[in-house]
Amino acid sequence: MKNKPAILLTGASGTVGFEVLKQLNKNKFDVSIFDIKSNKSINIFSAFKRDIEIVYGDISKDADIKKVCTNKDFIIHLAAIIPPLADDEPELSYRVNTTGTQNLIRNLEELSPDCFFLYSSSISVYGDRLKTPLIEVEDSLSPSEGDEYAKTKIKAEQIIRNSKLDWSIFRLAAIMGNHKVSKLMFHQPLATSFEIATPEDTARAFVNAIGNKQLVSKKTFNLGGGKNCRTTYKDFLSRSFSISGLGKLNFPKNTFAEKNFHCGFYQDGDDLENILKFRNDTLESYFEKEKLKISLWKKTLTSIFKNQIKNHLLKQSEPYNAFISNNNKMIKHFFN
Repeated sequence: MKNKPAILLTGASGTVGFEVLKQLNKNKFDVSIFDIKSNKSINIFSAFKRDIEIVYGDISKDADIKKVCTNKDFIIHLAAIIPPLADDEPELSYRVNTTGTQNLIRNLEELSPDCFFLYSSSISVYGDRLKTPLIEVEDSLSPSEGDEYAKTKIKAEQIIRNSKLDWSIFRLAAIMGNHKVSKLMFHQPLATSFEIATPEDTARAFVNAIGNKQLVSKKTFNLGGGKNCRTTYKDFLSRSFSISGLGKLNFPKNTFAEKNFHCGFYQDGDDLENILKFRNDTLESYFEKEKLKISLWKKTLTSIFKNQIKNHLLKQSEPYNAFISNNNKMIKHFFN
């Protein structure tokens, strides 16, 4: 008889996935990971190769995913194409996020019919909540215009609910930590109610669910950091800029969109916390961690070149570019 359940983890090379991998390995679970082969994945998995099974492949290819679906007790499915790539290449996003999930379900139903399916969905499925920032699981799903990522998540949720497997779905809030700056930074209205969760806390929720499957079975939850992880997007960015050495958040008018994104406060987020007890971080602890990542030398150098850096960032602002080029279609998309 096995001492520990057999866990299949997808997306282990991602920010949350890597935290899940570390926590699973620390607790000595029987872990198999399935990921796309790249220099990044090979490098970060090298420290674990003696302790876990590593299988590389394409989740959208049935023959590849079939290799890891036998005799699994749990799957933590995190693999996904995320924005901005997900929105720029919707066919790729659908193939990985939706078809990939379908492939997993089909093979697990056949090869591991008792496997419990833990899935990471997204707050993006609720769409623009600027005027109604308090979000609950039962709220309607209404992705913002052009949010291909959210659409793939909704379809994947439907596939999971209609499967023969037992399951639970966690809709993740804004996961902040090792976050890459991209053009999406300017899609978020500054007035947005902004609740974060750290990768460490998010990973802990998935790992803790393994021992509590009967309490989360066939349920959907909102996963966020709670009241101690809430602010506005403007304040969050302002603190982030200050910590990094970029100074004030002093971009021109119309640099940030005024609508058509997502995020808000999870009014029912404590439901999952009460079951899984996964929250350790607060907004303050998040910023303390971020401070420690930035050396004095790096902060000084950033401060010296802050104007050039912000000018470079400004060029990536699609709302600003729409405004200065008088692109009426995009102006209507981003502005009221």
